[in-house]
Amino acid sequence: MSTQRVETPENMGVRGTISLRWAFMLITTLFFMWGVSYGLLDVLNKHFQETLNVTKAQSGLLQAAYFGAYFIVALPAGYFMQRHGYKAGILAGLSLYAIGALLFVPAAMVNDFSVFLLALFVLACGLGCLETAANPYATVLGDPNGAERRLNLAQSFNGLGQFVGPMIGGSLFFTQASQDAAQDSVKITYVVIACVVIAIALLFKRTALPDIRESASQHIQQPGATLWQQKHFVGGVIAQFFYVAAQVGVGAFFINYATEHWHGVTNQSAAYMLSVAMICFMLGRFFSTWLLGRVKPAAMLAAYALINIVLCAVVMLGAGDVSVVALIAIFFFMSTMFPTIFAMGVKNLGESTKQASSFMIMAIVGGAIMPYFMGLISDHVSTAVAYSLPLLCFVVVLAYALRQRKHS
Repeated sequence: MSTQRVETPENMGVRGTISLRWAFMLITTLFFMWGVSYGLLDVLNKHFQETLNVTKAQSGLLQAAYFGAYFIVALPAGYFMQRHGYKAGILAGLSLYAIGALLFVPAAMVNDFSVFLLALFVLACGLGCLETAANPYATVLGDPNGAERRLNLAQSFNGLGQFVGPMIGGSLFFTQASQDAAQDSVKITYVVIACVVIAIALLFKRTALPDIRESASQHIQQPGATLWQQKHFVGGVIAQFFYVAAQVGVGAFFINYATEHWHGVTNQSAAYMLSVAMICFMLGRFFSTWLLGRVKPAAMLAAYALINIVLCAVVMLGAGDVSVVALIAIFFFMSTMFPTIFAMGVKNLGESTKQASSFMIMAIVGGAIMPYFMGLISDHVSTAVAYSLPLLCFVVVLAYALRQRKHS
């Protein structure tokens, strides 16, 4: 494996700075690609309800397979990177991503929901490796004081991918007259994604990335304490669990909510509206990256969580197009939460950073649990009432932000 050994980014010269900048640009491509995958997921949720006649609760199993994979693969990926470095973790993740995308071919041929779940699970195992590698790698590619801002910038391209995903899905998945033709469009989409991922993997393979090793001098915030005695880390894992649960739940039933509460909106139109929401998500990340140069991360996180609590309450009212607009606005204020919680949680952990990253990625399992319970509430009560669960999740995020603001 061809790597450049770099002990600490801040001691590097001009050549090292250029190397770090190029590495950061490459890393942003990963954020974009898993954004595309996630953006397609919420469209697949409604697509399979229509073509495979699954209930809302059953369609939530897509998110369970997808985010459950993160929980399973994150810790092994962290240990793998501890031994072999960030680059090896990235290549392993890209390989699994491509394999999972190609598994959509046999899944479409047999047209079986369980096989689609398997394909998504393998694909998401790759994404779990990528996130375990790329998130902490982005935080250490430069001055530690800019970690939150740097990760928010990289995650902005994730938002761009999440905008592109629903546009692709809306254009291709809801325009076919027959079920076979509809699944063919899904198959072709994921074959193209696999080809792009393979090309990116080859680019990473041929590039000598800075092999940054967190040194022991990057001391843990509380000297002598173990990782699980770090309150900012433990609180970050809990907050990340509930945040991801909220984000995934908000998006999973967006199309259902829009078609139910905005008169005349079709599935395809609602998919395009989801893309508008993802534009808000992307713009929120770019704006928040700028804002982080002027506002402390904890203060911004608290303000955004409080706003989303209010917006979720409006969504629960089911007040027609007003509530749909509120649902779209939630995406803007969710935009910065994942990278900000992540960077705050792993900050100043030194040699424990990779291990801490694994647990932060495992917390994504919240996204595997939430859609099923939201689906049950939607099936038995209403989709609007189901949004009470994301509201409660944002309360937890608010509590973490206020605690961090107090201790920062």
